[in-house]
Amino acid sequence: MVLIYHNYPNYLNYLSIMDVITKYFPEITSKQFRQFSQLKELYEAWNEKINVISRNDISHLYERHVLFSLSIATVFHFRTGTQVLDIGTGGGFPGIPLAIFFPEVQFHLADSIGKKIMVVNEVANALKLQNVKAEKIRAEELNSKYDFIVSRAVTSLHEFYNWTKGKLKAENKNDLPNGIICLKGGDLADELAQLKKKTVIYELKDFFEEPFFGTKKIVFIQKL
Repeated sequence: MVLIYHNYPNYLNYLSIMDVITKYFPEITSKQFRQFSQLKELYEAWNEKINVISRNDISHLYERHVLFSLSIATVFHFRTGTQVLDIGTGGGFPGIPLAIFFPEVQFHLADSIGKKIMVVNEVANALKLQNVKAEKIRAEELNSKYDFIVSRAVTSLHEFYNWTKGKLKAENKNDLPNGIICLKGGDLADELAQLKKKTVIYELKDFFEEPFFGTKKIVFIQKL
């Protein structure tokens, strides 16, 4: 892989912040490297206008937002043509990092707040992502069906499951069956008890060594 940095005046800074991505995903192409590298500048600029990432977290963008989003790719290897819905995407997480990583997969990023969707569209356009559709819409208003639905701690698992009813395709095209993929943190005992659905929990501390991931999890709710 040949990486070209001369388009970035401060390319050494980009190298250091990208370490956390290439450490776990060394297979990314030079195009993907450039796209991931652009995220810092894009989100810092937009965050000054519209607060889509907390002020405390913007300096930890690559660990707490990009890598956390990409943790889904450690378990789920979406095949070409897979359709993924990101509900409550906010500023584009986990949808934007996943769209960079899976360029042959179609991502529909939905959020009820128009300003956040505007930022998502601007970021997707700047990165020339052809596989992203961003829409201001409530989850309950969506009528299409998808192979997978992803989200990052938008609400309780029980409530989120109710939002997604009828939105998963019946036919599977991936190694793992269609279902709901939620990025969560902390103790989920109460949420899982309320959900009353069969789930698979992936502990992210088994994949990543950074302390941030010590209590983070992927919760997979398979379509039955």
